[in-house]
Amino acid sequence: MENFEFYSPTFFEFGKDTENKAGELVKRFGGNKVLIHYGGGSVVRSGLLDRVKSSLDNENIPYVELGGVKPNPRSGLVYEGIDLCKKENVDFVLAVGGGSVIDSSKAIAAGVVYDGDFWDFYQGKRIEKALNIGTILTIAAAGSEGSPDSVITKEEGMFKRGASGDAIRPKFSILNPALTQTLPSFQSAAGITDIMAHLYERYLTNSTEVEVTDRLIEALLLTMKHEGPRVIENPDNYDARANIMWAGMMAHNNSCGVGRSQDWNSHTIEHELSALYDCAHGAGLAVTMPAVFTYTMNHNVMRFAKAAVRIWGCQMDFEHPEVTAKEGIEAFRNYLISIGMPKNFEELGAKEEDIPKLVNVLCRGDGREGTISGFVTLNEEDCTKIYKMMV
Repeated sequence: MENFEFYSPTFFEFGKDTENKAGELVKRFGGNKVLIHYGGGSVVRSGLLDRVKSSLDNENIPYVELGGVKPNPRSGLVYEGIDLCKKENVDFVLAVGGGSVIDSSKAIAAGVVYDGDFWDFYQGKRIEKALNIGTILTIAAAGSEGSPDSVITKEEGMFKRGASGDAIRPKFSILNPALTQTLPSFQSAAGITDIMAHLYERYLTNSTEVEVTDRLIEALLLTMKHEGPRVIENPDNYDARANIMWAGMMAHNNSCGVGRSQDWNSHTIEHELSALYDCAHGAGLAVTMPAVFTYTMNHNVMRFAKAAVRIWGCQMDFEHPEVTAKEGIEAFRNYLISIGMPKNFEELGAKEEDIPKLVNVLCRGDGREGTISGFVTLNEEDCTKIYKMMV
């Protein structure tokens, strides 16, 4: 196990009707004027936005609103939010939505107190300062409600990149599983896939003697394996929703990633798909991960074989561990298909003829120098082969 620092100060308010505590929590964490940031019409139609406003009104906290966040959130709305917050003297950003809304809120919060272009943070500059952030989660997927991370797509060039810093960890997050019960099954399945991806990206490590975090990851993957089909079959299953929602937070607040190297090649490769085709991130990961895993399996075949046995119930073939490893990858792929995720480029809406463009932006775009690194370092030829495996 490697040396590590871990700091996770987010206060969680979990359970039914907890969105009604938004005003109380904003006040507790020092908010005097709030930007309510959200996506489309679902938070309006459901009455959630009105409940949030009433909660703020009850605490005499003024607010301004900015809706319009799209999946794979865009830089243009971030710039608009930064300008609005500066103009209105906002000191607290309240995200009402899923990971895209939260990521956009984090970018705004960082940009308001920064003299330069917020995109600097998405090119590697560490976020050291930001407005305080709170979240009301409506989709269990990205884990942004408990993480120090944010992903934004820059519209000029359509670069999808990430930023990080403890300053953008939410001060509080309200998690009401009932808010996810109206999600379409495809969106629920995409969220489940993203959660499992966050766990696999940490499981694929070059660090040794990390049994504690291995077992934590395995337990959460087993939870998702069990709860995913239950919630697809019965969207109103509150207990299944609750387990998935908490697993989503645990998967990405990095409690499962301390003391170990991590991968993230699947996420990096997928980001080009969702940037170019605007597909759901989880759906893109469902197509990407089996290809990446198969291509990189021989780097440490026993790590994949261990996942196959401990998570997917495969029988270990000690003479030919690569057989077990492949069985585990295929079991994972079949699971994702069973909950409604796409299995190839065609079902995702991607095109084989775009592969050179995808690889060029992936490996050369926005300052990159020809490779991406994680569990395995991959060059342009590697990435081309991986994308072709998805066709």
